[in-house]
Amino acid sequence: MSVSTPRTEKPAAAPAHAPRAAAERRAGSPRHGPKPSRILLVALLTVAALYFLLPVYWLVVASSKTSAGLFGTFGLWFSDPQWLRNMANVFSYGDGIFWSWTWNSLLYAGVGGALATLLACAAGYALAVYRFRGREAVFKVVLAGVLLPSTALALPMYLLFSKVGLANTYWAVLIPSMVSPFGVYLCRIYAEAAVPAEMLEAARVDGAGEWRIFGTLVLRTMTPALVTVFLFQFVGIWNNFFLPLVMLSDDRKYPITLGLTTWQTAADRTPELYQLTVGGAFLSILPLAAAMLVLQRYWRSGLTQGSVKG
Repeated sequence: MSVSTPRTEKPAAAPAHAPRAAAERRAGSPRHGPKPSRILLVALLTVAALYFLLPVYWLVVASSKTSAGLFGTFGLWFSDPQWLRNMANVFSYGDGIFWSWTWNSLLYAGVGGALATLLACAAGYALAVYRFRGREAVFKVVLAGVLLPSTALALPMYLLFSKVGLANTYWAVLIPSMVSPFGVYLCRIYAEAAVPAEMLEAARVDGAGEWRIFGTLVLRTMTPALVTVFLFQFVGIWNNFFLPLVMLSDDRKYPITLGLTTWQTAADRTPELYQLTVGGAFLSILPLAAAMLVLQRYWRSGLTQGSVKG
């Protein structure tokens, strides 16, 4: 007697167009056109881009015109562009004072931003890793510092710096620029999420001290957060106007923002300063654009950079 074995039927083969249909469902079927929500999103993003880029475009166009063309021609189109001559006039006016303003801004924003980032990283890492009495109270004080506007602190700081003889010096702008409560807050949050305790324990077992761990492992792991803090601080210091206005009286120590304001104020008596102010404003945004383009790639660094290998 023969025993019949049940036949296992093969599953029906998927239609040849199934992968294409699934891809069309994920990307939006071209047969029915793009979704209205996607069209609305693209339209809103386009309007937002135009809103932010139009002043930059106007600045590029205006910086290429003469003083007469600045007021006598259409503002959104070129008319006899002469960038090189205008930029040369900006740098040569007033015995090259724009050079001094540029180096001062780079000093305040570069050195101040770097030191503020390093201090914020150290403070945020300590608040995230170490356990000590009063840790949360210190962190709440830092959060309170985030809420305080810098303009409210400018006059008390001026009185303090005047008492110690630092008013009208580079330190009067540099020292306040080294403090970043928001940077401390961001570094603590990032350190809690990105610095594994196993990595620290392994480094301590290998004999590494706390300063070596911080300098070799923590700084590398927290690179994306440090770049973010530095950019925020760099842009904030570069665009800061009120603090240098209160602290400084020597125009050779002015940053670009305060220097261009003095040119604009005197433009009613010297009309050529209108064009110099526009050209200086165009030059002042170039370091910010360069910093954004150079440092943005570090934001894509993985959160596990420098962590323990499995």
